[in-house]
Amino acid sequence: MKAIRYHQFGGTEVVREDEVARPAPGRGQVLLKVAATSFNPVDDHIRLGVLAEAIPTPLPITPGLDVAGTVIELGAEVSGLQVDGQVVGMFPLDQHGGAAEYAVIAAGLLAAAPRTVALTDAAALPLAGLAARQAAIELADIQKGQSVLVNGACGAVGSLVVQLAVDAGATVTAVDGPQHAVGLRGYGVTNIVGPLDLDAGPAAVGGPFDVVVNHVRLDADGLAKLASYVADGGIAVSSAGAVPADDERSVRTASVWVTPNGSHLADMVSRLDEGRLELAIVDRRPLQQLQAVHEDAASKRQARW
Repeated sequence: MKAIRYHQFGGTEVVREDEVARPAPGRGQVLLKVAATSFNPVDDHIRLGVLAEAIPTPLPITPGLDVAGTVIELGAEVSGLQVDGQVVGMFPLDQHGGAAEYAVIAAGLLAAAPRTVALTDAAALPLAGLAARQAAIELADIQKGQSVLVNGACGAVGSLVVQLAVDAGATVTAVDGPQHAVGLRGYGVTNIVGPLDLDAGPAAVGGPFDVVVNHVRLDADGLAKLASYVADGGIAVSSAGAVPADDERSVRTASVWVTPNGSHLADMVSRLDEGRLELAIVDRRPLQQLQAVHEDAASKRQARW
């Protein structure tokens, strides 16, 4: 079978197509015919090797933490899944494997694929959906009537956090570029502001807020300033650096570290099928263009930094 792999850490040039043996499922695993995987920013960081110590992963690596596909073989002791069933899942951060024609994954990391979107598009849900769920539900526990600031509201994770917060009945202030205003209003957001001027303080954007969720990479000074946007007794949740806590004001902080979870993913699938969430698909490309996808991401990263 064909798989996209890299045999060493480095730039986008290390990504190549290989011919490899089709894997077989072990105990508690299933074999999928892959319909699609997706690209997440962490894929870029893992390929560069900057996460090699934090997430030790043996080379060669077949990237693709997300997977959507059809079950074609069940390993021993697998229940609740059937051959020909369509599923979505997220691999552990130290395993990967979606960028191939076939992939083996633990059955417990899978959920039935959503019925309301194409199977290929469903590959955009697992990692982003689980990260958003962790931020909005598990860590922040967003409740009806709360005020929520989402910094980086139109990223893959941020857009889902916005929707989860609106669905919970919170009042959401979404921070992103003006080109995203129409999409954000479609999610039910009424308060949309441009990139934060952290020196202006929270009052400039209607704060402070019960919950601040940050998806924008900031330096230590910026993260410290962001803490002032959290109301007394509130919480800041960040996927891009730790916001410092403020014990005097009882401001708590938490960091997102996404992990695969089949039951949590099933919850996100249900919300999608019920029309409570929408997936934002940026682009669709054949597997053979994965190196070009990495190149595009690297160019944007270099432009940012």
